[in-house]
Amino acid sequence: MELKGKTVLVTGSSRGLGAAIAVAFAQKGANVVLNARHEPEKIEKQIQALGVKCYFIKADIADAAAVDQMMTKITELGLQIDILVNNAGINRDQLFMQMNEDDFCKVIDTNLVGTYRVTQPLFKQMLTKRAGVIINLASVVGVHGNLGQANYAASKAGMIGLTKSIAKEGARRNVRCNAIAPGMIQSDMTKEINERRQKEIKKQIPLRRLGTPDEVAQCALFLAENDYLTGEVLTVDGGMTM
Repeated sequence: MELKGKTVLVTGSSRGLGAAIAVAFAQKGANVVLNARHEPEKIEKQIQALGVKCYFIKADIADAAAVDQMMTKITELGLQIDILVNNAGINRDQLFMQMNEDDFCKVIDTNLVGTYRVTQPLFKQMLTKRAGVIINLASVVGVHGNLGQANYAASKAGMIGLTKSIAKEGARRNVRCNAIAPGMIQSDMTKEINERRQKEIKKQIPLRRLGTPDEVAQCALFLAENDYLTGEVLTVDGGMTM
């Protein structure tokens, strides 16, 4: 797929991975629709400086009514989404034996059900025009599990299953769906990990470092541009889970 002139919607794009992915697509000439719960002023200006169109639609994907309003706004702006990147998500880490139902359900509702809410209406449009790309940000814990992340792992495993099912349904009409499963990536969350623990984590990674948001963004571009890839889960973890 030639990205120049295409329109990409990136959920959870006010910072971190989502922001890096949005900028990477803009650098390739794509117009960008940013979505987040908070205003992404710096990212919006950075994208506009690249000479492409940039829109921001505030919405919490855990809120069905807010997602409906976002879809209405996209229609009112006269936009057709060519590429959807489902990046928005939350975590509420706790050992399973101590995890309450509210924290379990909030993570599932945002990460998995929220992805459904955003994807289904756009998937229908893509099927109608017989073209489109969907990229879901999963996680290596969705493949392998992790201590204290039963809710998060379950949500990301669900996203992987959703990815493969959508890929099979969409393939007949040239709609592709893939997932990225990042490992330990530099973020606000990893900054909170103390130095000793960070060193321990890096020892478990063959490349001996954390990944960067830009490295994940380049994988998103690869999945969008390669027309013969669908139903794949691209692991980006420095070899940690091999």
